[in-house]
Amino acid sequence: MKFIKLESYEALSRAAADIIAAQVVQKKNSVLGLATGSSPLGTYARLSEMCGAGEVDFSDVTCVNLDEYVGLRAENEQSYRYFMNKNLFSHINIKPEKTFVPNGCAEELAREAAEYDALIERLGGIDLQLLGIGLDGHIGFNEPDEFFTKETHVVELDVSTIEANARFFARREDVPTKAITMGMGAIMRAKKILLIANGKKKWEILEKAMYGKITPRVPASILQLHPDVTVIYSET
Repeated sequence: MKFIKLESYEALSRAAADIIAAQVVQKKNSVLGLATGSSPLGTYARLSEMCGAGEVDFSDVTCVNLDEYVGLRAENEQSYRYFMNKNLFSHINIKPEKTFVPNGCAEELAREAAEYDALIERLGGIDLQLLGIGLDGHIGFNEPDEFFTKETHVVELDVSTIEANARFFARREDVPTKAITMGMGAIMRAKKILLIANGKKKWEILEKAMYGKITPRVPASILQLHPDVTVIYSET
């Protein structure tokens, strides 16, 4: 595991974008696993700039996102499909048909989950997976549990996750209580993993996840078992 501590969120975003861009330059048809939330916003902005400047070409890249809220359609401003379109996909030269986000409005969510895993397998797995980390140690929406779930699955969101995401909604009661998330299997089979975290409030859980006991009660702790993980952290 490689750990990089930087002074600012801007520096973190530039470093993360450089790693992702290098992956795409080295392998034009890379499969990128992407995350949502506030942590990767700067990274996506930097990647958009780099693409606009001709420094990186996403035309052959495929992206698979970690998760989506159950019950929110793509046009909902709080959906993760909307988030990705707004903050990255509409600013880079990626083909829309090569961008994938789980469908949280599928009639049969179990089938959607199985098909998402099958999709990732057909693509040959993920070359580089970008992750954030929740205050409870979740990655994607893999919440603290008694066991690690391998497959894409529907999860009941932890109260702390709902509270953390409430700031994005007009009312707390509007926050979905369920999500569909990539499981630990696809994440851990990614060839490379890049985890980013910023802010002093993330330090305690990051330290616990990276250096503490490997336990499903701290989902991100499983990353200790992966052979190629880069963690970038900034206090601001």
